[in-house]
Amino acid sequence: MAALIEVTDADDPRLGDYRDLRDVELRKHLEAEHGLFLAEGEKVVRRAVEAGFPARSFLMAPRWLDGLADVLDRSDAPCYVVSEALAEQVTGFHVHRGALASLERRPLPSVAEVLADAHTVVVLEDIVDHTNVGAILRSCAALGVDAVLLSPRCADPLYRRAVKVAMGAVFTVPYARIEDWYDALPTVARAGFSTVAMTLAEDAVPLEDAVRGRDKVALVLGGEGHGLSPRWQQTSDVRAVIPMRPGVDSLNVAAAAAVGCYVLTHRLHG
Repeated sequence: MAALIEVTDADDPRLGDYRDLRDVELRKHLEAEHGLFLAEGEKVVRRAVEAGFPARSFLMAPRWLDGLADVLDRSDAPCYVVSEALAEQVTGFHVHRGALASLERRPLPSVAEVLADAHTVVVLEDIVDHTNVGAILRSCAALGVDAVLLSPRCADPLYRRAVKVAMGAVFTVPYARIEDWYDALPTVARAGFSTVAMTLAEDAVPLEDAVRGRDKVALVLGGEGHGLSPRWQQTSDVRAVIPMRPGVDSLNVAAAAAVGCYVLTHRLHG
């Protein structure tokens, strides 16, 4: 059972995992160095623990203790109980969801391991916004995509903002990082997948036509603004587009991913 420890000093070193959460670069360094990530909000904290990530500690305002009592009962990690004002002072923002947890990261599986039992995969190239990565993984979880692959420069799915936007979906969708950016899509193709690049290229076909009748499909999306790199477009098996009304040629990448996931998982054999 977690020990409840009241803390009244914002400079208490035991709160180090939760300090300056708005400083993205500082948090990246700290979390990588200590192998941790943060979950925010009752539902996300619960889902992280239930997914098997060991808790390092919890940080909670008193009013959230009852709602997460069963989670605390199953953990030996300390729970630091603080006022909401002190939580804001430590983290740098108003923790309106009232509960945070610091959890230990697990080693990522390899690309081969993630692809082994998959039939539908989403592959992301250089999507650097944590909100977009979280939203995409949430769509993947909701619509039944089997796995996600990330290029080396993609944002971290376990960064607090991504976890929050995904509502914990990052804990349920298997994902791996691609080490070799240049030959990423040929590697996926050798695993038996048809690679379908979402792009505005002139030879792009409607997405439904691109995925129809294919058994194992990897849907490929590119970064905000510039889209997929020429290399990834050229090495994909087929280029596809979401048909739109005149005057609008594209969607935000997270929205496009949601549409793509729906078509991929519900119209695969249409």
